[in-house]
Amino acid sequence: MNTNGNGKLTVLSSDSNSSRGAALSSKFGLTRDEWGQLVFIDSNGAKHANVTPVVLFPISEPDAWISIRAGDGAELACVAEPHKLPADVWKLLKEELAQREFVPVIERIVRISGNSEPCEWQVETNRGPTQFLLKSEDDVRRISDQQILIVDAYGTRYHIPDLSALDVKSRRIVEWYV
Repeated sequence: MNTNGNGKLTVLSSDSNSSRGAALSSKFGLTRDEWGQLVFIDSNGAKHANVTPVVLFPISEPDAWISIRAGDGAELACVAEPHKLPADVWKLLKEELAQREFVPVIERIVRISGNSEPCEWQVETNRGPTQFLLKSEDDVRRISDQQILIVDAYGTRYHIPDLSALDVKSRRIVEWYV
């Protein structure tokens, strides 16, 4: 697949009430090379192969603030509002992020192995049933009033976007930890 597009890069949001300054912007493009890797084309036409988009705030703002990084980790661009990019560029970014970001949403807690850590959790997620090991109660974190983030023993993140939407049993288990 060889998709090419030009987008407008916004580094800071232009907010007339903000004293932080005006938005900085320039043109850039994205395409895929013959191996399917993402290629960033900067405003001067220079191509940077094998770039990686990274969502800077994957839980609180999953559709905003995307950093595009070179193979060595250097930031080439930071897009505040990627949904405003041309459709083909936004599509490429979403495809690449879908392969990279894996944060299952917990829909129900089936059971936990005990009240002390480490303990095994059996859960139902938006990606199907799974089980994971929770090393410490500190790995269950409240992000906001109703959002919970759980990190298992291997670093996989699980998200509960709305604690009140869980069934009573699941909610009680999570509330015991937070």
